[in-house]
Amino acid sequence: MLRYRCDLCHRDLDPEEDLRYVVKMEVYAAFDPMANDEESDDRNHLQEIQDILEQLDDDDSDQIGADVYRQLRYDLCPECHKKFVKNPLGREAAKLFNFSQN
Repeated sequence: MLRYRCDLCHRDLDPEEDLRYVVKMEVYAAFDPMANDEESDDRNHLQEIQDILEQLDDDDSDQIGADVYRQLRYDLCPECHKKFVKNPLGREAAKLFNFSQN
């Protein structure tokens, strides 16, 4: 039997009784085209990025690190899902700390 746990509150989720939400995130470095570069006009930047992402499946590729591309997956209970959808970037939590302006 598969067991799931909410990745935020760590509540055990029964797959037969509890509703479970899956959050998938893809984080990658943005590559902006260089201005006034005649050589870059002939290049297909989107194809180059696609080629790099396809190399992720290759275990021998050390060119791509976590700082360039990452896929994340989280399981959430219904309560944590509601909190996540209201504030997916956690901006409200940062306001609670009320740091001084030193």
